[in-house]
Amino acid sequence: MVDLRQMRYFVAVAEERHFGRAAERLHMAQPPLSQQIKQLETTLGTKLFERTTRRVDLTDAGQLMLERARQILADVEALAKDVREVGAGAAGVLRVGFVGSATYRVMPAVVQLARRELPGVRLHVMGEMLTPQIEQGLLENRLDIAVLRPPVQSSELLLHALEGDSLVLALPAHHRLATAGGPVPLAELAGEDFVSYPQGSAVATITSEACRQAGFRPRVVQEATETSTLLAFVGAGMGLALVPDGARRAAASPIAYRELENAPEVGLAIAWKNGSRSGLIPPFRALAHRAVGDVRHDQPSLVHPPSSDQQERP
Repeated sequence: MVDLRQMRYFVAVAEERHFGRAAERLHMAQPPLSQQIKQLETTLGTKLFERTTRRVDLTDAGQLMLERARQILADVEALAKDVREVGAGAAGVLRVGFVGSATYRVMPAVVQLARRELPGVRLHVMGEMLTPQIEQGLLENRLDIAVLRPPVQSSELLLHALEGDSLVLALPAHHRLATAGGPVPLAELAGEDFVSYPQGSAVATITSEACRQAGFRPRVVQEATETSTLLAFVGAGMGLALVPDGARRAAASPIAYRELENAPEVGLAIAWKNGSRSGLIPPFRALAHRAVGDVRHDQPSLVHPPSSDQQERP
């Protein structure tokens, strides 16, 4: 049986790639550290390190062990923190994931409502995530509930729709389409460079299909996981992007936003694992619905490119 102490020892050696430095980091002597690693390898029945006179390298099994051990140790640390908070008087802890575009629109409203109406509940919020990451977090019980962009792959997750969000065109302020009037036909973007969320994300999938129906395949020159990074790339002139309307608040770069003809829509939904026993999920769902209603009635207008002496603030 692998214990947490051995796991911490292993991670230290794997990250330092040196037994001596790992021993210093752990405030222990090197011989007992080496002994513990050998015992761990014996328990697992496989080598975790390739040792040379100058350095220590991970085997394939060791690389897998490092990835899993880091996650397990993070989960244990999070568990200890949650237990301490509940023991100190918190009514409960809810770990919440958000997709990047919701981070800038829905999440602040949800957190404000939760602080006011669920004052004893601690929200551990993890934003700027993609739907596949969120789905994995829910399935592995690292998240309790999330706001994501459907669809999801697992039948173990339950979804409750919140709203639909039209995609808008984000483009550099100096682009030829930045000041044109009226909605932009998707076909007019053929031949343009695109920056995009990674393949497999909901927005990237919907964008690809919409462009296909318009008669072309988007030429993606750069991908970005975080909405803020993606829009920074747009502002730097690397390409255009189709983003959910709510993502406009993420950028401080000089970006113009244009509506699209027959704009494709991406959904927003609450997701949680079927069978979850958390009593905080129903009140959070109610708060999320209220938050969406609140921000829907406070929509900012599409911004225009900044003048030469004024930087845009979407």
